[in-house]
Amino acid sequence: MEEPGTRKQQKKKNWTGLKLFLGLIILVFIFAGLYLHSVYTNVVEAAESIYEPVDQEETRGIAVDLEQSDPISILLLGVDTGELGRTEQGRSDSMVVATINPNTQQTTLLSIPRDTYSKIVGYGDGVEYFDKINHAYAYGEIKMAIDSVQELLEIPIDYYVTINMAGLEKIVDAVGGIDVDSPFGFTFTDYTEEGEFSYSFTEGPNHLDGAHALAFARMRYEDPEGDAGRQSRQRLVIEAILKKLLSSNLLVTYRDVLTTVSGNVETNFQMEDYELLLKNNYLEATKSIQQEELSGFDEIMDEIYYHFVEDEEFYRVESLLKKELEI
Repeated sequence: MEEPGTRKQQKKKNWTGLKLFLGLIILVFIFAGLYLHSVYTNVVEAAESIYEPVDQEETRGIAVDLEQSDPISILLLGVDTGELGRTEQGRSDSMVVATINPNTQQTTLLSIPRDTYSKIVGYGDGVEYFDKINHAYAYGEIKMAIDSVQELLEIPIDYYVTINMAGLEKIVDAVGGIDVDSPFGFTFTDYTEEGEFSYSFTEGPNHLDGAHALAFARMRYEDPEGDAGRQSRQRLVIEAILKKLLSSNLLVTYRDVLTTVSGNVETNFQMEDYELLLKNNYLEATKSIQQEELSGFDEIMDEIYYHFVEDEEFYRVESLLKKELEI
């Protein structure tokens, strides 16, 4: 026969255990909520610190609407300050136009050779002035760079992101390194105020820390394809960083990433823009990336080295980007 009180005691133990379990679950959700609130707060602070509006030439006519999932274009600039002892207003060492179409789930990265012969919009006191496209940023910072790229490609630029060379290195380290497939093996030697550094890469898969990623993106003269080859490697680095930023492991190191971004990046994206990008599948579209380049030929004019692009190539690229932007 069951002893008196045993069943009541068992029920009491079961109820106590259930209460402890439910309490633990509630605590987990509370701490998760606090953590996510902390993440959101830090993201807002970082977004505000890197926000820099620009009064660019309006070419779209009707403003892009992220709420309606309009395709967008972004000018990505890697500027040559913040590394190698450079602190002056730099040139845009790398220039990439990204189009993101959440409707087709497609992203296109177009590299613009930095020596491309181009009209520099807003420079020259009303007289048309032509120079290398990367000089636009040095002459008039982001506004002149955007206006000149819009003139060159005949498409609107909706947003921009600039990152200095030191920032690229630190962001790669903050996300735990990146993985790229190198088209060939090579060694790049860099000369800085701290001394001489050599970075070696094997053909095929390479896991790169920040310093190696920067060297991988910068090497030019040993590439059999010259600047076109370097542009291709820069796009590989951008794609690899995007993959890492979209990974689920990012929450673990988000503070390091935000700290790095805050000190080395400028953009005209605002916090509400990021929320709409998440809401309307723009980030999903970055999982499918098409890589393009503005091809041409190199020639010396007036003792200066330029990259010239023929009309047929401009038409090809313009048509491609307008199709992606649905304009």
